[in-house]
Amino acid sequence: MKRVLTYGTYDLLHFGHINLLKRAKDLGDYLIVGISTDGFNDLKGKKSYFSYDKREYMLTSVKYVDEIIPEHNWEQKIDDIKKYNIDIFVMGDDWEGKFDYLKEYCEVIYLSRTEGISTTEIKENLRCV
Repeated sequence: MKRVLTYGTYDLLHFGHINLLKRAKDLGDYLIVGISTDGFNDLKGKKSYFSYDKREYMLTSVKYVDEIIPEHNWEQKIDDIKKYNIDIFVMGDDWEGKFDYLKEYCEVIYLSRTEGISTTEIKENLRCV
């Protein structure tokens, strides 16, 4: 079984997220999604509309997701890859090159983003309404 791992905040779940999750799942048999905890978002200076628990709840409804784990910090990725026997690490191409150090542990793939949608764009558009 080929195991795939990706991470994200997944706030304001939208079709771009779904596209990324589908494409990640298509690379293997089992998709694990690490969701940034509220505490980790605070460390990153990021504010989510939905709490970790609500974001986790929404992602459990996505048919491509087999398992969800909390992302507490930047450093846990190597441990997660080892712990969950990950074959492929996937991130959006806006992170291109930033996780190449993981190639020592598994294959690293950067997927292109879905055109015309982003959580940041949604939040900006809602401020204008």
